[in-house]
Amino acid sequence: MKDINAVWQEMLTIMEVETHSLGFDVWIRPLRPIKVEGDMLTLCAPSAAAKSEVAARYLPLLKRALREIEGAPSELVLVSDDEVPQPVAESVHVDRQQETSATRPEINKLNPRYNFAEFVVGDSNKLVYHSALAVAEAELGTKFNPLFIYGDVGLGKTHIMQAIGNDLRVSRPHTKMLYVSMETFINEFIGSLRGINGMNSQAFRDKYRNLDLLMIDDVQFLSNKRETQNELFYTFEALKNAGKQMVFTSDRRPQDIPDLDDRVRSRFSSSMIVDIQPPELETRIGILQTKAQADKKSISLEVATYIAERVTGSVRDMEGVLTKALFLSELYDRKVDLEMCKEALKDYLAQESEEISVDEIIDCTCKYYDVQKSDVVGKRKNKDVVIPRQIAIYLINEMTNIPLSSIGKYFGGKEHTTIMYSRDKVASLMNTDSKIKTAVGDIKAMVLRK
Repeated sequence: MKDINAVWQEMLTIMEVETHSLGFDVWIRPLRPIKVEGDMLTLCAPSAAAKSEVAARYLPLLKRALREIEGAPSELVLVSDDEVPQPVAESVHVDRQQETSATRPEINKLNPRYNFAEFVVGDSNKLVYHSALAVAEAELGTKFNPLFIYGDVGLGKTHIMQAIGNDLRVSRPHTKMLYVSMETFINEFIGSLRGINGMNSQAFRDKYRNLDLLMIDDVQFLSNKRETQNELFYTFEALKNAGKQMVFTSDRRPQDIPDLDDRVRSRFSSSMIVDIQPPELETRIGILQTKAQADKKSISLEVATYIAERVTGSVRDMEGVLTKALFLSELYDRKVDLEMCKEALKDYLAQESEEISVDEIIDCTCKYYDVQKSDVVGKRKNKDVVIPRQIAIYLINEMTNIPLSSIGKYFGGKEHTTIMYSRDKVASLMNTDSKIKTAVGDIKAMVLRK
């Protein structure tokens, strides 16, 4: 039987002819062959989403290409990177012959593009960036230990945390580090109690406590997991007492995570706690231009601005719109223009409009400022009501696809020019008044979490 890599190269040659060049580059080329068992070739996609897309679009073609190759396996299975057991990392401190596979830390599945160079810095994330950079540059365990990063979905928490690991891989390659999601930690802990995959409780503890750096994503999923919370507490204590570094991310502050053991909450609260806010317009434009460059594409400032003005919350959503626009550019063989942007934005704007209601935004604003909804949508002009009203109008305009005239109907039938004034007033204040900027960010996060 042919070598697995030789088989894959022949398959690539066949697939390149039978698929569109963009589809080939986006979906086929990133696949990798990982094993042959009997007459079965296993291909690995970089993510669950990529696996789903490849299975839907290209699996029959892949199987046909495989059957055309002499001396190759006849069957094919597709998996995602998350489904593949991670290989083990070497350590200069440990004799690999004496170390069991259960106790060696894994080679982390870090995205190489999640580095400091490709993290676009603005006022919304400046503190997070410099805190993470300080951790990477200092002796581990001596600076901001633990570092606790929180913020809404899609703002770059995972990017900046993995940037620490990627930086250390270059500057200190023998660092024993582990990056996992909280879900993985929970599942492995439960598995260790049942002896699943050859890991018992002691092997689990060895894995998570014999490290220089532990990074855990989305710790809010600890909520209501009492036994896992207890295990994390002792892991925390062991690493802290040994002077080892920890970094955590969450979608909320430690004090806002429900059903959390007081000891765990206390340890999280003792961290260096930094938050990521939704990026301001200039940062969003920079993020789009950086992503385009990383994909070896170019977009005009007009295009970047058009997308950035309409996708204001999640960086992930914004990059998704750009990816679709770039795909359309390849499909129609012309530069990205505003018509392509409008097409790429259709699904996003429809989804935003469906998912977020005017009432949700007004309710969150009233809760934040502790004012009555009837006053905010009414005609009172007291300062304690006017600011919340203007912020609610600003957020409705930003977070929904509702016309200004329709927004006015929610506020006592105000003219669209009055609504426009309120919107622009808040936009201006956000550049000069930090309290207003913070309030807008906090209320927006409240809405998105509902």
